[in-house]
Amino acid sequence: MTQNSHLYVALSGHGFGHLAQVAPVLNEWRRRWPVARLTVQSTLPEAVLRQRIGGEFAVVAGAADFGMVMVDALEAQVAASLAAYRAFHAEWAERLAWQEQRLREAAPDLLLADIPYLSLAVAARLNIPALALCSLNWADILAGYCRDAPELAALREPMLAAYNSALAFLQPAPSMPMPDLTSLRPIGPIAALGQNRRMDINRQLKLRGDETLLLMGLGGVDMRPPLEDWPELPGVRWLTPPAWEVARADMVSWAVLADCSMLDLIRSCDVLFTKPGYGAFTEAACNGTRVLYVARDDWPEEPWLSRWLAAHGNGVKISRRQLATGDLAEPLRALLAQPAKPPVTPTGVSEAADWLDQALSD
Repeated sequence: MTQNSHLYVALSGHGFGHLAQVAPVLNEWRRRWPVARLTVQSTLPEAVLRQRIGGEFAVVAGAADFGMVMVDALEAQVAASLAAYRAFHAEWAERLAWQEQRLREAAPDLLLADIPYLSLAVAARLNIPALALCSLNWADILAGYCRDAPELAALREPMLAAYNSALAFLQPAPSMPMPDLTSLRPIGPIAALGQNRRMDINRQLKLRGDETLLLMGLGGVDMRPPLEDWPELPGVRWLTPPAWEVARADMVSWAVLADCSMLDLIRSCDVLFTKPGYGAFTEAACNGTRVLYVARDDWPEEPWLSRWLAAHGNGVKISRRQLATGDLAEPLRALLAQPAKPPVTPTGVSEAADWLDQALSD
């Protein structure tokens, strides 16, 4: 490993959870190697990438995966996803050529994938060392939804071959089981930490200080509940995404708190209202924030996320009906009544950075 080493990151654009996993690791790696080269390939907006990843890096816009086709933040379009995988693999040679050109132009010393298998397949073809990092993989997510599809085995074969070509598949806690991957290396949880800005927030929003402040965010796939129909909860104030444009006295856009990052908001609020997702759950638990989350029982990764949160953090699940009606008084009371658990230490950040160092040194 030298200061001139070049790390190329292939990052899924399926929501923001993959960025939440990778960004803390890249920031720790950059802290150790401040002038090393970094390239990030993703379909996420460049502004979003730069909000989370510090320092200088090049951006390559392009999709090496798509995950699942989504109806909204909670529901996958299973038939459409299966058709999309058929189309993706029917164009496998062309997609390999596109990714190969990107990697040949970049000429990196190491590829890190979270978790585009196409990029890993090309790295293997070009003899570029590669690591994978994720709490899930698309082969097992697809199998969770399409177990009876006759073409499932054929679709999974190149996916699993690509994942198994990596030097290691780093599996941060909490992760779903991945029984068909041969190079799994479990590591601790990954999350970034924010600053507690509650006093500043109370001052800016003219709060008394005894309110329950809830931060609402359903991830990178947009979904807006019918907030105008929700009943008002005494003593509760909500911070909502700017795009939702809510006209209620008890709800305010977090855009008015321009000097607070999303991580600062998570750490400063009493409750994060969200869907099951790696970044949301680990960032809340590691920042000592309670979680009120919407059922997402068909998502194959969800059981392991929820069990981990129950063991290490404070969380209560609500139904889709409660999301629609805003019937949240009782689950919120139950959540606030839980004895607070101490914040989790995100040990996986340094562990994953150690893997990057070792792979680049080798």
